[in-house]
Order: sequence, then structure tokens, then C-alpha cells
Amino acid sequence: MENIHLAAEEEDLYTGYNDYNPTYDSEQLVNDAGFQQAVKTSHGRRPPMTSKFPGTAIGGRAIGTSFGVESSFGRDERLLKSRMPMASSMGRPMTGAVQDGAARPMTAVRAAGYTSSLTRGSTFDPLGQSKGPAPPLEAKSEDTPEEKIKILEKKVNDLIEESCLAHGRGDLQLALEKAKEAGRKERALVRQREQSGNADHINLDLTYSVLFNLANQYGNNDMYPEALNTYNVIVKNKMFSNAGRLKVNMANIYFKQKNYPKSIKFYRMALDQISNAHKEMRIKIMQNIGVVFIRMGQYSDAITSFEHIMSESPNIKTGFNLILCYYAIGDRDRMKKAFQKLICVPLGIDEEDKYIPVNEDTHANLVIEAIKNDNLHQMERERKALAEKFIMTSAKLIAPAIETSFAAGFDWCVDMVKSSQYIELANDLEINKAITFLRQRDFNQVSAVETLKTFEKKDSRVKSAAATNLSFLFFLEKDYDQADRYADLAMTADRYNPAALINKGNTVFVKHDYEKAAEFYKEALRNDSSCTEALYNLGLTYKKLNRLEEALDCFLKLHAILRNSAQVMYQLANLYEMLEDPHQSIEWLMQLISVTPTDPLVLAKLGELYDSEGDKSQAFQYYYESFRYFPSNINVIEWLGAYYIETQFCEKAIQYFERATLIQPTQVKWQLMVASCYRRSGNYQKALETYKDIHRKFPENVECLRFLVRLCTDMGLKEVQDYATKLKKVEKMKEIREQRGKSARENSARGRREGSSGSDSGHSSHGTSARGERMSAKLRSLPSSNEPYEASSQRDIDASYMDPLGPQMERPKTAAKKHTEDDDFADEELGDDLLPE
Repeated sequence: MENIHLAAEEEDLYTGYNDYNPTYDSEQLVNDAGFQQAVKTSHGRRPPMTSKFPGTAIGGRAIGTSFGVESSFGRDERLLKSRMPMASSMGRPMTGAVQDGAARPMTAVRAAGYTSSLTRGSTFDPLGQSKGPAPPLEAKSEDTPEEKIKILEKKVNDLIEESCLAHGRGDLQLALEKAKEAGRKERALVRQREQSGNADHINLDLTYSVLFNLANQYGNNDMYPEALNTYNVIVKNKMFSNAGRLKVNMANIYFKQKNYPKSIKFYRMALDQISNAHKEMRIKIMQNIGVVFIRMGQYSDAITSFEHIMSESPNIKTGFNLILCYYAIGDRDRMKKAFQKLICVPLGIDEEDKYIPVNEDTHANLVIEAIKNDNLHQMERERKALAEKFIMTSAKLIAPAIETSFAAGFDWCVDMVKSSQYIELANDLEINKAITFLRQRDFNQVSAVETLKTFEKKDSRVKSAAATNLSFLFFLEKDYDQADRYADLAMTADRYNPAALINKGNTVFVKHDYEKAAEFYKEALRNDSSCTEALYNLGLTYKKLNRLEEALDCFLKLHAILRNSAQVMYQLANLYEMLEDPHQSIEWLMQLISVTPTDPLVLAKLGELYDSEGDKSQAFQYYYESFRYFPSNINVIEWLGAYYIETQFCEKAIQYFERATLIQPTQVKWQLMVASCYRRSGNYQKALETYKDIHRKFPENVECLRFLVRLCTDMGLKEVQDYATKLKKVEKMKEIREQRGKSARENSARGRREGSSGSDSGHSSHGTSARGERMSAKLRSLPSSNEPYEASSQRDIDASYMDPLGPQMERPKTAAKKHTEDDDFADEELGDDLLPE
């Protein structure tokens, strides 16, 4: 009755809008105990279905039909046992109905993702994600023989690959070790196959690879007998197909061993086993045979091989070798024919015009830019450069032989080249002709100079090269004006020619305009940063300008480019010496002698630096090494003699001063030093004979006469009076000469100067007194007493002398009692000016 409304009552259109049903309040579900209990437990859930039968068309249970009967015989009992049909209007079970825990198959909707095996209440899962991840694959057992064999084969292949990679890196020893290890594992693999009864399934390709790699690595490590044995194992095994080709490798090894007959034998055996289908390989083997014949001096047989190659498949190397053989036998006509064949050999490369953009097609220009310097273009340039080198060498070789003169022969070669595909090479050949004239010292240079001058009107590149050569030629002749003119011509033709800029800088350098020379060298470096000549000359220029730090920077950069350049190392050592850093200078000189260990000047410089540092022993070592390599350096001889005198080994110093006497026989000081060494070592008789010999050669030498007077006096000889008289005469003559020289100077000074004679006289007397003071250090009068003779004039004779070797060291006082004997030479006054520096 509550829901019945009377018609009389007026209905409210908005009834129920404000009613609130707490069932739909989702915010209170957290606090609803019944809901939380149902979520956490199975309370309120639909019970799961029981086990089901697989729904198939024919299978373990009968299929229900519209009549509810079975389609096979004996249906009544099985129908009762297998299922209990659910009633419908026709007695047919409903689709999807559960019978004995299994649902009737729903085959009509299988494509949508449903299956007949799903039970009622199951979730929609067409991708089968509810089943979880797939079970892991079953691991293969490695215990089976086949698996062990496969693993071992993989290890052998990996070792072969590692061996090849090590060889590619240049580590030959490691490559050989890996190859040996691969061989050991491969033999173990073969034994394992035999033990497992699979000997018929041996991997021959793997065995071949192992042996071939091992033989190669033996050959790379110069272990030729082992390599040959390994190759023999391969060649003699009939199971390896095409193994006969490896006889080429064996022939190469015999060639390296210089066993040329056996090398030819194996090359021919390999040639017999290679069919005519492999034409390129046969050509290469025949080329090797020709090279071996050249080594054996059998040029006729070599010519036969090379001529066959040139007729079948001509190439540059074979053509060059053929020219060499004709040159060796002196066949002029065949040399010409071979040269013509050489310049006609096709190179098989594209024209350079291909790499020049000809239109405004951006895509085509990008392609050209990409291939302009790729590997293929680089290979083409290398091939062309090699061909030009062979042609140039051939022309220089056969030019003197094919004609009566070198010039005529070279002209014939140039004419042939001009009519060939190498027309650009003709100008280079003519320049090379002029340079060859210079190298042959044909300074009938009209030929060389005139040849170079013919290029002045040709294109800029050739003109610049010719003018550069002419500039350098005139520079060597010290014709700096002509050198400068041709350097300017070369720069005008090609401003970016670094050689022309260097020549220009050199001509300015010799005129002492170092700043301008530095600018030319810098410009050459800007055009070619790898121009070592410009960098070296720039360093020398900075050195002349006393900008030592900048010069040092230049030579350090140069040392980074030329690691073993002796000139650069010496300049660095010299610069550090100028910068007063002797330790760095010594370090660079030590590096220098590691490059040139027999350079006597470098060794002497090291000795000088060690001497300045006070290390006499090291200085003596390097001075002595310098003397061994160059025994004529007078400074080294002088230092060694002084060293032995300083260390009280006067006998050893004698041989050095005698050598100095042979080098400079007109210098009396070396002979005086020899005599002083004899006197110091106690050999007075030999000293006296040496002084007498010096007196015969230099009769006016005052020092020698003084030594003779003193020695004869001490030894009580009768010749003392004669030598004293001679000494007096020599001193008198010396005085007269000095007076004449003084008067001559006074007369010349009087003629040049204006003034009174009194001032001239005063100046003259002052000069005389100054000279007298300078002479007093060396010329002294002999004392009037304690001498065995008397002077015949009022002026006493100065018989004092100075030992050129310096004062003698005192003998150690070892006796207990002091002796009263006076030293015979205690009164000697020796000056440092006569000692070796």
C-alpha cells in the first residue's frame, strides 16, 4: 500500500532525488566490517567449479545432440556413466551448462578467445597471462660425447681466431702460442672422436685450418724448418683437397732461405697443380719464378717468364723487371721495346676529372666529395705513383745505355713518355734529367741550368719546381743574387710552394736580415706544417736573434717529428748550454751519443761540460773516447796531456804532446812541453836531448835557451858557456827588433797625429815603460853570483825560465828527519799563460 498513490493526490515531480541509499556509499566501505571480511576471506565468493572434461569433437565423453542420445553404439550405459543431461525443452543439455564439473563446449565463440575448457566463473584471459611465465628450457646435458665434441670444436675455432687477431696486431709470439694450443686441442678432439666410435665423422676442415694457421705462424716467426714440416703434413695428406697450392708457400720459405733451386722446383710443382682457370694465380707464380731466376743470375730464363707474363697479362712490376733483365744482358734494342711496353700497360684506374664537380647538382657534388678521398681513390693514387716511379727509374737506368750519351737517351725516353698516357710525367722527367746532370757533377752546368731554364715559360707548377731547383743550385754556388732572383720567380709561379719560400728565406738569411728570413720560414710552415726544413731554419734564425726560448720551442717541435735526428738533438743541447742549464744540455748530449755513439765532437763536448761541472773522472772518460775516435783534435790532446800532468803521470802525458807536435810541427810550445815532461819525470838526459833538438829547429827561442843554460849548469856540462852566449845574442837581437818596431810605430804615429814632439816623446817613453813591464814577467836577468860563468858585458844575461807545465807538486814528506837539501828547481817561477787551457 505504501507504493500505491491515489489519483487524487498531486504527484511531486522531484520525489526521490534527495533520498540517500547507504549501499552505494563507497567512502564508507573502509569502515564496513562485513565488506572487509568478504574481501579478506572467501565469504561471499562464488564457489569454484569442479573438474572438467576436455571439450573435443571426439574424445573421452559422448557428445550431446538435440535428442540427448549418443552417436555411437552402446550408448545407454556409457551415457549414464559419463554425464547427466540437463533438461531442456527437447531434452538437450544447455550450452555452457555444467555436467559433472565440465561445461559443454562453446565452439561458436572460439575465435573471440573463449575455449570450451573454461569453467563458469573463470576470468576472460585470451592471452593466457594468468598461467604465469613459461617454464625454463631444460638444460642440455654436457656429459654426452656429442656435446663435449661440439664444445671442444668451438674452443679450437676460437683459438684459431685469436691467433689470427694477434698476428694482425703484430704480436707474432702470442699468435704462435695460440696456434700451438689450437693444434693440441684439435688432436685431443680427434682422440675423443675415435674413443666414442665416431672416427668417420672427423672434421677435416677444422684439421686443415689448424695445420695451415700453425704453418703460417711458424713462417712469420722465422721458424722455417717447423713451417716446412707442417706444410708437408698438409700436402702429403690426400684427404685435403687443393692442398697442392700450399707448395707456393713452401717455395716462398725456400726463397727466404736463399735455396733458389728448390724454390723454383716447388713453384713449378704448384704451377702444375693449378688449372688454367686460375689465370691470375698462375701469373703470380710465374712472376715469382722470374724473380728467383734474377737472384740466381739466370737472366735468360727470367726473361722467358717475364715475356710470357707481358703477353698474357701485362703489369707494371713485370715490365720493370723485364727492363732490368735486358739491362743486365746489355740488349739495347730490347730495352727500348720493353720501355715502350711498360708505358703502355693499362693501370685500370679512373680519370681524375671524375672527382671534379661539373654542375650545380648538390647531391652529385656531395657524392664526389665523399669519394674524393676514400680508400679506393687512395689505392688508385698509390698505383699511379708506383707506375710513375717505375717509369722514372727505368728512364734513368737505360738512358746512358740505349744511346751514345745520357742526354740523348733521356731525350728518347721523354719523347716516348710524351706520346703515352703518362704525358704529365714528361716534365718531371726533364727536371730529373737536369738534377741527374748535377748529381753526376756535370758542372758544365750549361746542360743542367739550360734544361731548367726551359721551364720558365711552361705552366706554373713545372715552372715553380724548375725555378726552385735553380735557386738552390745558385745558392750552393754562393751566387746569392741569382738564387734570390729564381726564388722570387718560383714564389711568383706558386706562392704556396714551401721549398721556394725556404730558398727565399735562405738568401735573406745569408744577408743577415734574420727578421725577414723568419717571416719566410713562418709562411712556409703555414703552407705546409710538416716542412721540417722550414722549422729547423726558423730555429736557427731565432738563435741568431738571441730569442733562445722561441728557438728551443722550434727544435722541441722538430724533435717530436724527427725522433732520431742528431742535428736536432745537438741544437737542443747547445741551446740549453746557452741558457746556462748544463744538466739539460748533458741529458740531450747523452741522447745524442745513443744515436751517434762515435761522434768525437759530441764526446768532447760532453767532456767539456763535465769538466766545467768539476767532474774530472767523467770528463776524462769522454775526452779519452773522443781521442780514440779522432786522435787529431788538438784541444782534446791538450786537455788529456794537462790531466795527466795534474795527476802526476808525466810519462803518459808525453805521448799526447808528441802527437800534438806531429799535428802542429811549427808550434814550439808542444815540444817544450814534451821536454818539460821528461825533466819532471827525472829523465834529464832525454830532456836535454829534446831541448837541443828544439834549439836546432828554433834557434831564436829564448825559453829553450834558458832551459838549456839551466840544465847544463845543473849537470855540469861544458856547453853551458856556448848556450849562455847564444842566449845573450838572442836577447840582444830581440831588444833591437823591439826598438826598431817601437821607432816605426812612433814615426807612423807622428805622421798621423798633430802635436808637439814633446807629447810624442812622452807617449813613446810611456809605451816603452809599458812594454818593459810586460816583458819583465818573462825576461829576467841572470844573477851575477852562483853561476859557473861571468857575462862579458856589463848587462847580465837573463837565464830564468818558466815551465810550460806549471809548478811541480811537492813530494810527500815521509821521513822523520827534515833534509836540508834544496830543490834544484825551487826558484822556478812558472806562469799560467804557458799551461794548457
